[in-house]
Amino acid sequence: MATNEIIAKAQENMVKSQEVLKRDLADIRAGRANASLLNRIMVDYYGAPTPLTQMAAVSVPEPRVLLIKPYDKTSLNDIEHAILASDLGLNPANDGEVVRLVIPQLTGERRQELAKEVGKDAEGAKIAIRNVRRDALDAIRKQQKNADISEDEMHDLESQLQKVTDQAIKEVDAIAKNKEAEITEG
Repeated sequence: MATNEIIAKAQENMVKSQEVLKRDLADIRAGRANASLLNRIMVDYYGAPTPLTQMAAVSVPEPRVLLIKPYDKTSLNDIEHAILASDLGLNPANDGEVVRLVIPQLTGERRQELAKEVGKDAEGAKIAIRNVRRDALDAIRKQQKNADISEDEMHDLESQLQKVTDQAIKEVDAIAKNKEAEITEG
C-alpha cells in the first residue's frame, strides 16, 4: 500500500468515527423534540419488526412535541405499544388519528448526567481515532522496515498523520461541545 493511501485510509476511518459519534449523540434526548429519537424504535407490524420511521410520518409541530402520523391507521396501537416498550421513557398519546409524544423538560441533574454521557461518547470516538492512528503508524513503520521508504520520509508521514489526527480530535471536541450546549441550554 502506498504511503499516501495509508494516510487517506486513516483519515477516512477517522471521519467514520466522527459520524458514529454524531449518530450516537442524536439519540440523546436534550429536552427538545427531535425525530431522530425514534430511529431505533421497531414496531411489530403484521408479525414483522418494522422501523417506525418507515411506517409513519414524523413531524415536530412544537419545540417539545413529536407528532407521528402512521400511513396505515390500523397500526396506531402497535406504534403506541412499541414506544411504551422502548427505553425512551415517554408516554404516547393516541387520539385515533396520530400519536403525540411530549418531551418533558429536563431537570438540572438530568442535564448534567446527559452532559457526562456526551463526554463519554466523545472520549470513545477519540480512542477510536487514536487506534486508527496507531494502525496507520504500524503500516508506515512496516514499510520503513521493508526499506520502501527512508527514515526522513517516515518522519514526514508521521507528522502528516499526527496533523490529521489532531484535526479529527478537534472536530470530535466541537461536536461534543455543541451537543453539551444543546443539553445545558434546554
